[in-house]
Amino acid sequence: MSMPLGHIQVLTEIPATENSRYLYLGRVLSDSTAINSGGDVVRLGRRDLVFCDATCPPSLRFDGACEMTVFRISRQRLALSEEDLGRVTGMVVRGDSGLGAIVSDVLVTLAGEADAHGAEVVGRLTRSAVDLLIVLVMELLQAETDMSASPTTPGGRDMLHQIKAYIDEHLTDPDLSPRTIARAHHISVRYLHKLFQSHGATVGTWVRRRRLDSCRTDLSRTFNRNTTVAAVARRWGFSSPAHFSRTFKEAYGMTPREWQSLAAS
Repeated sequence: MSMPLGHIQVLTEIPATENSRYLYLGRVLSDSTAINSGGDVVRLGRRDLVFCDATCPPSLRFDGACEMTVFRISRQRLALSEEDLGRVTGMVVRGDSGLGAIVSDVLVTLAGEADAHGAEVVGRLTRSAVDLLIVLVMELLQAETDMSASPTTPGGRDMLHQIKAYIDEHLTDPDLSPRTIARAHHISVRYLHKLFQSHGATVGTWVRRRRLDSCRTDLSRTFNRNTTVAAVARRWGFSSPAHFSRTFKEAYGMTPREWQSLAAS
């Protein structure tokens, strides 16, 4: 299906090749997962919105089929700089609340009702939809700018403290990732990384360190002497016992089993 709606065009999928005159916005139709450029799992829910650019390498790789209604919008009509458009590309907007929900519903309603109205009415509606989309984009960019401006301020330090406490509470969750951490605190993944980098660490390093500390404590406890190393690794979010053993030895100079035997003696 290819349905022109003034400045918006509805497509079944994003073209493999396209010129640079358009930005694409996908509206997710069913729950799915994808992998972002950083290797993190991104969970997409029905009604979520995804900004895409057909001229750039894909920012999300889908594990399987992802049903989307794709809207093609003229870059010129969005009246945004190339830098801002680049910042928007790859962003996922949750469609279950806030302005994201409003834009998601307006776009899908507009696509479904276009055939029932004349060209003049559709033209006015699509201009309003594009204006609403511009408001959404500007809000996303402003929020990212505000949050990323000063990660070393007292507010940034307080946020980092809250995030570290959240990580400790969710260490046993194998799906704990920069994306889920950022979403829980209503910040961008980019700002999350800036918070940790400004204090001499990375998100992944911090999570791994806290998990290893928890595993080491568990392995040294008397009542856990009969617990297998693999069971402890799974309990604290390590999916691969072999990877856990290598990581543990790199951190502490001995294998988990050696540490467990030493603690028992």
